[in-house]
Amino acid sequence: MRKVIAAFNMTLDGVCDHTTGIASEDLHQHYSDLLDNTGVVLYGRTTYELMQFWKTVLENPSGEKSMDDFAILIDRIPKLVFSNTLKETNWNSAKLSDSPLNDKVFELKQQSGKDILVGSRSLIIQLLNSNLIDEFQICVHPIIEGKGLRLFDQIKDRIMLKLIKTKTLDSGATVFYYEPIRE
Repeated sequence: MRKVIAAFNMTLDGVCDHTTGIASEDLHQHYSDLLDNTGVVLYGRTTYELMQFWKTVLENPSGEKSMDDFAILIDRIPKLVFSNTLKETNWNSAKLSDSPLNDKVFELKQQSGKDILVGSRSLIIQLLNSNLIDEFQICVHPIIEGKGLRLFDQIKDRIMLKLIKTKTLDSGATVFYYEPIRE
């Protein structure tokens, strides 16, 4: 059975705006390694539209190896987009989901293959509330933002986690790997 991995960046105070982290070579490498073990990435509309930035890097390489390599990986990996407003994805490796999030994730988990990566805050919250996340990889950047969108709001119930490992990046950001404790 495939694992559902929620991977996201946030500041020390929980802000998860895409402009608040520290983009570094080892951060790109971390996510490249994660994508190498991923069979499909799940996105909501907003994050999906932000991720289309990587198409521009693919078309016009930055010259920074880690960014350019990540652009190649993110272009290649299948992406499944959950949106009520998008009519098409405009990306060859992306398609719109044909079923609701929980139904599709349950279906994907039953299939063989590489893990399922969730890269959108809204989807992480929905899947957390439905007890469908198997692992968290939360990269905490050494920043206190003070304002902005929090990663973990709108959670229905308390969720206990077990720390399974950590990884510190050169930027000072730390990736915390957690598994939910299921009773």
